[in-house]
Amino acid sequence: MQIAVLQSSLSHAIYTAMNDVVSGRYPDWELLESWVAVVEAGSISDAAKRLRISQAGVSQRVKAIESMLETVLLDRSTRPARPNAAGQRLFEHATAILQSADQMVESVRNVTRAKRIVVRLGAVDSFAATVGPIIIKALTGTSQQIRLWSGITPTLDALLDARQLDMAVTTTGVSSTLGVRRQKLFSEPYYVVLPKEVALDRFTSLTELSRHLRFIRYSARSVIGQHVDTYLMAHTDNIERTCEFDATDPMLSLVAAGLGFAITTPLCIWQSRHFVPDLRVVPLSHFSRHGRPYEPLSRTFYLSSRENELGNMPNEMHDLLCRAYEKQVAKDIAQALSLNPDHVFSFGLASD
Repeated sequence: MQIAVLQSSLSHAIYTAMNDVVSGRYPDWELLESWVAVVEAGSISDAAKRLRISQAGVSQRVKAIESMLETVLLDRSTRPARPNAAGQRLFEHATAILQSADQMVESVRNVTRAKRIVVRLGAVDSFAATVGPIIIKALTGTSQQIRLWSGITPTLDALLDARQLDMAVTTTGVSSTLGVRRQKLFSEPYYVVLPKEVALDRFTSLTELSRHLRFIRYSARSVIGQHVDTYLMAHTDNIERTCEFDATDPMLSLVAAGLGFAITTPLCIWQSRHFVPDLRVVPLSHFSRHGRPYEPLSRTFYLSSRENELGNMPNEMHDLLCRAYEKQVAKDIAQALSLNPDHVFSFGLASD
């Protein structure tokens, strides 16, 4: 009898809440999302771009929520219009409500997701090619199955946002998407890679080196290419842009053939390790400019996942990835490249 009464009360509460939304007592999610976008974007025009609707559409939503609440939310005497005290208060409550709504939806979905045995993991190409097989092997025979995808960082971040991936290993440390958690894995330094026969003592700076060997670089379309370009602009004279590639393999093939030099990381070199016998790998600090050694440069990997999903799996995957790299991959790379294992990776902060 008590259960029946409880169910009846719960049904009545849900029915009443739904009627309140339908009858216009409370603003719907669309209006709240639009208001949050206006405040965060700083203007109606920028909010329209974020929401992918017209400015007129955003303005209509703002007016609708003002009419419903019977209060003005924007100070329209400024350009662009700014939220007044009431508007700021609504923003605070709306943000909390939308976050709670997201948590509610994910909590309900997790009931089904908890039964899944297939997890979609995306990773940047160099990571997928080197650490990926170890992860697959480690999970063989367990209840977890990994569907491994590879790609570049921007693509993987977009797939995670679109829920086409459950987790992603990328070099993006800050998320612009609400509810995405990024756990740091490790950092790896950049090295200068030259043909095996090149005598290093002939050159002091990277600029001088570029006068004798063309600089073969990653294209600016890639995150690693942008990273290296930014570093060079800050630390060297201008180095002529000649050959550039989106991938490591063709880039190192030219270096191995004696046609130039490159700047890349141990993980990328290991991905194309068939060229290693014809390469020389040296730290950036071997070169100097105006008598000062070049500063180190590194990139950091992060494991991204959506909060309140997959239970403890993201934490378990994080630990597995770190252990796999530290115990096996880093040692293999260091031995092949004649480097100190401690110089191949770091769990500390990146120096980028």
